[in-house]
Amino acid sequence: MKTCEEVMTSKPVCCLPTDNVVMVAELMKSENIGSIPVIDNKETQKLIGIITDRDLALRVVGQGLDASSTQVESVMTRKVVTCRADDDFQRALDAMSEHQLRRIVVVDSVCKVLGIISQADVATRVNQPEKTAEMVKEISQPSE
Repeated sequence: MKTCEEVMTSKPVCCLPTDNVVMVAELMKSENIGSIPVIDNKETQKLIGIITDRDLALRVVGQGLDASSTQVESVMTRKVVTCRADDDFQRALDAMSEHQLRRIVVVDSVCKVLGIISQADVATRVNQPEKTAEMVKEISQPSE
């Protein structure tokens, strides 16, 4: 079985908690991604949250906030499910299924962001179509 490091996309685009959500939305669009890990600063790159396109839709647009003056820290998800680079990839898949996640952040022992595993990574880097289909089915289940 592969490790998370073998499947992840290394050095993902990250943002800071003080970044403006308009900039983050533009970054998501230009990079064609649906989530961005939020780091404490550019030096340590410690994970402190994640912001997704869903966060922007529900917590900014849905709440009628002014996107040009809203900072990431006020709308990001603070509790982030993570895995380690040397974890067995199945552990990441299980966490994604259990928490109905489309992506999982890969961190080191001090929570520095190393990479991210998305559904696309699973589909393109794991030569097991049944595993991809199973994961998509599990994360698509309605929440209880």
